[in-house]
Amino acid sequence: MTWTAAVAGATGYAGGEVLRLLSAHPNIEIGAVTGSSSAGTRLGQHHPHLLALADREVTPTDVAHLAGHDIVLLALPHGVSGAITAALEEAPGRTPILIDCGADHRLTDAEAWNSFYGTEYAGAWTYGMPELLHAGESEALAQRAELASAGRIAVPGCNVTAVTLAAQPGIAAELIDPGRINAVLAVGYSGAGKVLKPHLTASEALGSAQPYAVGGTHRHIPEIIQNLQVAGAAPGAVHLSFTPVLVPMSRGILATVTAPVTAEVRAAANPDAVLRETWQRVYGTTGAGEPLIHLLPEGVWPVTGAVAGTGLATVQVAYDAGAGTAVMICAIDNLGKGTASAAIQSLNLCLGLSETTGVIKEGVAP
Repeated sequence: MTWTAAVAGATGYAGGEVLRLLSAHPNIEIGAVTGSSSAGTRLGQHHPHLLALADREVTPTDVAHLAGHDIVLLALPHGVSGAITAALEEAPGRTPILIDCGADHRLTDAEAWNSFYGTEYAGAWTYGMPELLHAGESEALAQRAELASAGRIAVPGCNVTAVTLAAQPGIAAELIDPGRINAVLAVGYSGAGKVLKPHLTASEALGSAQPYAVGGTHRHIPEIIQNLQVAGAAPGAVHLSFTPVLVPMSRGILATVTAPVTAEVRAAANPDAVLRETWQRVYGTTGAGEPLIHLLPEGVWPVTGAVAGTGLATVQVAYDAGAGTAVMICAIDNLGKGTASAAIQSLNLCLGLSETTGVIKEGVAP
């Protein structure tokens, strides 16, 4: 069976990555590609690497051009997609499956949205992280069941994905202290989008690392807390110090998450083994278990280059005996598993397809 899909915000980095995956998806036919200031141009001016789509005209992002498709994927700035999706839902005819790669429908708490985004709250949709654990689960079954019956899907934030996948096994198994979680992330510049700002130019970025949204101000913080509560942390128990750092690479996130382990883990004969057995129970071994999450062999650490251009996440966990902490590391491509691949993976579940259909699992080297 084949479905038609429109992509709104098609000329941005996320929109381009969505189109790259859709162009190779055996069950999807690409319909309208839309933009705002780019309307009227050819897609090849913005994404010359998408040769098969280069001659497509970018049309305005409005109901007239998006309606009539089976699926609409939105890769729009935060605060924009809420109005578009509301208009699509009110338009005559069938309402398409809606997948939002922005933040508008991720948070379940309106107060958290208002605190971090400051625009009108658009309501929460089914959360597009198939691997998200629910309290009491040792594998992600409930989230997949929700996605299988969803018609509205909110794709997670890229940083959120890396931190959640790194830490959730320890939260679910009550092996780490949720009140003392520290996350430091190395983030590629494509995560900042295409908007031209002085600190994003090559002369400022190359050879330099830049922290941003420091001191509890990053908008992904409430979303990470929300996920860890779903995984089993008590409401109000998660306290997260979160510091992202832009580093001179175009794509990728390396999240290093630390948290004190519980007294039971410290007292174990082999704390490292306790942690590893838990992560392995959740994610399985490479090639068995979660299809897009690879728990690496002991002593092998995630690197962003190995997952660039893919929908994979690589994960590792170790015990720091001197500090009494778990060190949890995850590498993803922010445009892949962090955005577009997560959208396609969730869409596949919604359509009843194998969830890895059209998702790239082989990287490039060097």
